[in-house]
Amino acid sequence: MMAGVGDIVGVRISRAAGHTAGSVRLGLCCALLAGLHTNAATLQVQLRDAAARPLADAVVFLESREAQSASRPSQGVEIAQVAKQFEPKVTVIPVGTLVRFPNRDTVRHHVYSFSPVKTFELKLYSGSSASPVLFDRPGIAVLGCNIHDNMAAWVVVVETPYYGRSNATGLAQLGNVPAGSYRLRAWHPAMPVGAPALDQALVVGAEPVSLSLQVPVAP
Repeated sequence: MMAGVGDIVGVRISRAAGHTAGSVRLGLCCALLAGLHTNAATLQVQLRDAAARPLADAVVFLESREAQSASRPSQGVEIAQVAKQFEPKVTVIPVGTLVRFPNRDTVRHHVYSFSPVKTFELKLYSGSSASPVLFDRPGIAVLGCNIHDNMAAWVVVVETPYYGRSNATGLAQLGNVPAGSYRLRAWHPAMPVGAPALDQALVVGAEPVSLSLQVPVAP
């Protein structure tokens, strides 16, 4: 049977209505995604020492219940031995991260940590170590070499995906931080052994946040 004019018009209207509904749904999804994007901010922290000079290798991180739930282990983390030094000297990682310790020197090293947060030994080796080390507890591990006493490094293990380390100009940047209330914590290896990280409340909104922190360590 041939369709009548009314039937054809009805089909066209139905298709148009379906297209309109799909467009509305797509628009709503885009709006929601845009809302999620705008609710994430960038945090810039300028770290300075007791003499107000830029402080490199300071660790800053944001803690909250939501941040802890969002934390995931990092991949491909290495702390190498180069020119009889650890590189980098300060590493910040989330709980559950595996860290490799490749020896890129021409001499062998014996890497160890006696810190309560992680105790381990990688006995004399060259090249790649036999297996990575799992850092499964939050805290600070101090690394050394049983052969070269001048070698030292620090691993800061956190329960948050929002962390950073200050560069040579003392600037640390944390990106894509969701809006919310946090505890901002800052630490530097020159702080006294066992000293707690600096701690202050911080509310993050949709706009970028910039602040300055002075860490009580000597230049």
